[in-house]
Amino acid sequence: MSERVGGAVYVAVSATAFGAMAIFARHAYASGADVVAVLTLRFGIAALLMSAFMLATRRRWPRGRNLAVLAAMGGLCYVGQSLSFFSALNHASAGLVALLLYLYPFLVTVLGAAILRQPLGGGRLLAVLAALLGTALTLGGGLAGQPLGIVLGMAAALIYSIYILAGARVLGAEDPLAAATVVMVAAATVFAGLAIVRPPAFPATPSGWGAVLAIAVVCTVVAMLSFFVGIRRLGAADAATLSTLEPVVTIVLAAVFLGEPFQPLQVLGGAIILGAVIWLTRAGMTRPGAAAVERA
Repeated sequence: MSERVGGAVYVAVSATAFGAMAIFARHAYASGADVVAVLTLRFGIAALLMSAFMLATRRRWPRGRNLAVLAAMGGLCYVGQSLSFFSALNHASAGLVALLLYLYPFLVTVLGAAILRQPLGGGRLLAVLAALLGTALTLGGGLAGQPLGIVLGMAAALIYSIYILAGARVLGAEDPLAAATVVMVAAATVFAGLAIVRPPAFPATPSGWGAVLAIAVVCTVVAMLSFFVGIRRLGAADAATLSTLEPVVTIVLAAVFLGEPFQPLQVLGGAIILGAVIWLTRAGMTRPGAAAVERA
């Protein structure tokens, strides 16, 4: 398996794991948990598991400037993105907020070209726009919202774009597991502080706690580690574009486990996203050393 195909597989695993989070979150909220509780437990459990594995395997922890960047990615970017996204849901429809968040592949591609001087070809830009169109179709209608909700949704996309670009730079020198662990510890620390200020409502049933555990292990540890490996192999722009598989996964899982029906436009949107993913993966294979250049 080539470096690029392997990277695409890791991003697909990440998108699948992230895409399942909405299903598990639905069960956690149904058991009485609130947003602060879910996020605090999510990052806290993930940080404990990953830190324990780091200590058990005696892996090298990031140091110096990279450590500071990773801590900022977790404590500022990840926390800021999560709070912006969930706050936006109070002022705009879920479809609009999700669509605004998925502006991040476009932002990562453009900002990467402008700031980090990453190569930007017409084909790649077309793939990003196609993925954005596919996302819009996949998320369906109900795109209504107040100005504050739109601003918060766009803020979530911008913060996440900065997070991905920062990660792409650091991952050239750090182990993905060590980097992800620092991000988790920083995010867990901030959310623990928020939980002290605003006491959360924890799950009231065993199934609710099981859903939270799945969010922490599958949708956080597996998802983030896989995404970091994908960024390292593909570069920030292509990894971000391939991660638009996430809403497709969410809709498929919602249909299977929650009985939510497919809409024709959602099927078309999913097909467009898959087409963009396949094109990006195959196009990168025809450019020897492309992934290495993007990680430099």
